[in-house]
Amino acid sequence: MLSPSLTRNILGAGLSLVLLAACDRQSGAGTQPQALAQATPTPEVSALDRGHKGEAMPAIKLTDPAGNPLAFAAPAGKPLLVNLWATWCGPCVTELPALDKVAASGTIGVLAISEDMTAPGKVAAFLAARHVGHVTAALDPEGNASEVWQAGTLPTSIYYDARGHELWRSTGGRDWGSAESKKLLAEGSAH
Repeated sequence: MLSPSLTRNILGAGLSLVLLAACDRQSGAGTQPQALAQATPTPEVSALDRGHKGEAMPAIKLTDPAGNPLAFAAPAGKPLLVNLWATWCGPCVTELPALDKVAASGTIGVLAISEDMTAPGKVAAFLAARHVGHVTAALDPEGNASEVWQAGTLPTSIYYDARGHELWRSTGGRDWGSAESKKLLAEGSAH
């Protein structure tokens, strides 16, 4: 049996690793400018949640990077990975190229919803500068996507099957090219 002190230290260390791999949504652009310059791979430290499995996609108002209304629906016949991210979030920026590769495969749609509260053109320029062009980029003009999906941390990704039912959600940075992630994404084809 572990002492209460040792148990607290072990749990605290594990929680610290999860928090290091994610961005606090409340931090804002001014407190994490280094994220814009850093895009080096980090270890995958994410939490997987299946507690919302089977829930239908919520209705939410989104716009494209130009500010035009964007229809939010699962692409017909294929799963959809919704990714809540921000330009100031290091783990978010790090996983964008891998998410773009997932989208480029054509078998899974990827909807990247920016939680930045900035001019729409800045997000489009940010993605273009990083050659991220296969994901469907979206903005959250009402700033409620994190509330709708109960996401207090960025990045958060929610995976839906082709019928629009949630399979799982992942919080924190994830290596979308890893064997584990590929196995998780394959679940969308099984439904």
